[in-house]
Amino acid sequence: MHFTSIKNWSVDDRPREKMKQLGASSLSNVDLIAILLRSGNRSKSAVDLAREILNESNNNLDELGKFSIRELEKIKGIGPTKAITIMAALELGRRRHAGEARKKTSVTCSKDVAEYLRVVLKDYTQEVFGVLYLNRANKINHFEIVSKGGITGTVADPRIILKRALEEDATSIVLSHNHPSGNLNPSKADHDLTHKIREAAALMDIKLLDHIIVSDEGYYSFMDEGDL
Repeated sequence: MHFTSIKNWSVDDRPREKMKQLGASSLSNVDLIAILLRSGNRSKSAVDLAREILNESNNNLDELGKFSIRELEKIKGIGPTKAITIMAALELGRRRHAGEARKKTSVTCSKDVAEYLRVVLKDYTQEVFGVLYLNRANKINHFEIVSKGGITGTVADPRIILKRALEEDATSIVLSHNHPSGNLNPSKADHDLTHKIREAAALMDIKLLDHIIVSDEGYYSFMDEGDL
C-alpha cells in the first residue's frame, strides 16, 4: 500500500496524514491541537497556532483546560470557531475522565471522594459548590454543581440540594467545593452552611457523609477533622 509522504503535504495537513498512517497516539499535543484548528491563517499554519496556544498555557494541558473562550481568542489567529472547537474537545476529555472515575468510585472514605472531585473540579478558576448524591451502596448516582462564585446559604440553598436528593433517590450526600487559591482551610461560612444542610438533611432521613474542600494542594475533609 502506498502512502503519500508527509513531507509532500501542506503543513496544515501533515498531522492528519500522520494520524492516518501511525494512529492518534503517535501525535504530539501540537499535532492534535492543529487538527482541531483545521487551518491556519496567512501568516501562520495550524501547527504554528497550536504551538502558540501551548506556549500560552506553559505547555501544560491542565493549564489549557482552565482557559476560557475569551482567553483563547486573545491569541492572534484564534477566532470564536477555533476557540469553541478547542473548548469542546477539552470538555469531552474532561467528561470521559470524570465518567471513568465515577464508575470506579464507591465511597468508603474521604480519599475516594477527593480523588473524584479533583478530576471534576480541577479546571474551575472560580469557587464552585457541588453535591454528590449517593445510593444505598454508597455509589455516586449523580454529581451536580449547584452554585458558582462563592459559598453562602443563599446560593447553596438546602431546599434545592435536598429536592434533588429525593429526585435522585439518594440516601446520603457529600458536599464539596474547591479553593482555587490553594488554601484548604474552611471558612466560618463553610462551617455554618455544612451544619445547616446536615440538620435539614437529617429531617428527611438523608445522611450528610462529609463536606470536602479540594485544591491543587490536596483536600480537607470535615468528617476526618471532626467537624461533622
